[in-house]
Amino acid sequence: MRLIVQKYGGTSVGNIQRIKEVAKKIIASKKNGVSIVVVVSAMAGETDKLIELAHQISPDPDKRAMDLLLSSGERISCSLLTLAIEQLGFKAVSFTGRQVGILTDSNHTKARIKKVEAFKIHQALKDGLIVIVAGFQGIDEKDNVTTLGRGGSDTSAVALAAALKADACEIYSDVDGVFTTDPNIVFCARKLNKISYEEMMEMSSLGAKVLQIRSVQFAKKYKVPLLVKSSFKNVKGTLVTEEDSEMEEVVVSGITYDKDQAKISIIGVPDKPGIASKIFTAVANNNIVIDMIIQNISHEGLTDISFTLPRIETKKGMELLKTLNKKIGAKEVRLDKNMSKISIVGAGMRSHSGIAAKMFSVLAKENINIMMISTSEIKISCVIDEKYTELAVRILHKAFSLEKKR
Repeated sequence: MRLIVQKYGGTSVGNIQRIKEVAKKIIASKKNGVSIVVVVSAMAGETDKLIELAHQISPDPDKRAMDLLLSSGERISCSLLTLAIEQLGFKAVSFTGRQVGILTDSNHTKARIKKVEAFKIHQALKDGLIVIVAGFQGIDEKDNVTTLGRGGSDTSAVALAAALKADACEIYSDVDGVFTTDPNIVFCARKLNKISYEEMMEMSSLGAKVLQIRSVQFAKKYKVPLLVKSSFKNVKGTLVTEEDSEMEEVVVSGITYDKDQAKISIIGVPDKPGIASKIFTAVANNNIVIDMIIQNISHEGLTDISFTLPRIETKKGMELLKTLNKKIGAKEVRLDKNMSKISIVGAGMRSHSGIAAKMFSVLAKENINIMMISTSEIKISCVIDEKYTELAVRILHKAFSLEKKR
């Protein structure tokens, strides 16, 4: 019997009627002779409500307490979905992440999965039950409840699919699949039939909201086919799978953007061995995730170092670097908040030249200044002024003819 893991996002279980509709979809799969494990997110808006309640009490709430609080959202939707399935005459059982043995590290609110035991799921499936699991959560070695960060239910689902050796993992949300770019910005954006794990990882890390990057990393590592589908429409989704020769024929697969960017610049840094190590070791020890890094050419024994980071981390980052600034003898620390990152992604970049030149030329024609550049084998990212984000996405989408069917 085929085993499928299905994940339903917050909008899919956003109210009681939607939960009932999801229950019908799950039962339809069960009737087709498929063993089903379902992972659910909290109902739409529920996590934000819980965060707001916590901040009404404390401006800086304890992270361990926050994990216990936030994990309740998924437990509620998990329980309601189980009741809806049973009301339709099918047997189901609900579990928390803790109960199914999702073991994590102790980095509260941003925990990473270390191991999935899943003994209870195996037994429940043998008993013919539909299994419903609360996503986004696990347990550390000290028996503390942990959460996996925004989008963590995707990671829960793929991790379970890998542990159970499922035939596929289906991710249901309010979008029809993976598009060439955000359809809210470019109306002619095209849904992709399939995309490689590497391309999807790049797109997720660069601002695409369809899948959480860690879920794609799990899928790639354990070769779990991912199918991104709408829970509201009966349309073909996007398959995220291993790269094939057809994918390499497409030079650029998508355009992504991320407005949640800021830039910190350390001015007048002594150009000595070990200084960069001190800066970025301190940043890493404070769990601040950074992206692009640029160091200018040394002049009179001094240089400037700039890097980008999520805006939510700017307060912590600036406090850390102002303290560190004095220790390393730099002149000052500057913050630019109104940054945006625009990226083009495509497996075909490996075998095609001139892609960067074309991207830069297109932006230059609209007088969009590029402040920082980062590249990999299959992506090129530029940091620009936030106010030009939508324009940059539209002109790049048109320049690379992404609206055309392949």
